[in-house]
Amino acid sequence: MLKERLGGLITGAGAFLSLTVHRRKILELAEQNRMPAIYGSETFIDDGGLMYYGASNVDLYRRGAIYVDKILKGAKPADLPIERPMKFDFVINLKTAKEIGVTIPPNVLVRATKVIR
Repeated sequence: MLKERLGGLITGAGAFLSLTVHRRKILELAEQNRMPAIYGSETFIDDGGLMYYGASNVDLYRRGAIYVDKILKGAKPADLPIERPMKFDFVINLKTAKEIGVTIPPNVLVRATKVIR
């Protein structure tokens, strides 16, 4: 990242296992190098990451429960439609922003579903 002089870091949620295993190291490197980063898992924010944007886990579980209910009432899983996430969360950690010297504009803060101060 430093060699290529990258201005930021984006991690996806697809490689969940490798990101979970290396989460602390990824966070440490981003903080040490004062690199703004947006993560594909909210657990990064709980551990000090700057930003998260992704599907709302609460809404996904709620929708999953509706599917379980339908199946338990006799619906065939193959007959149920595939759904895309409908709600997304945008979480900003202002403590981390301050530590790495990043200013989050007010118009971005108002779009966040959660701000950690």
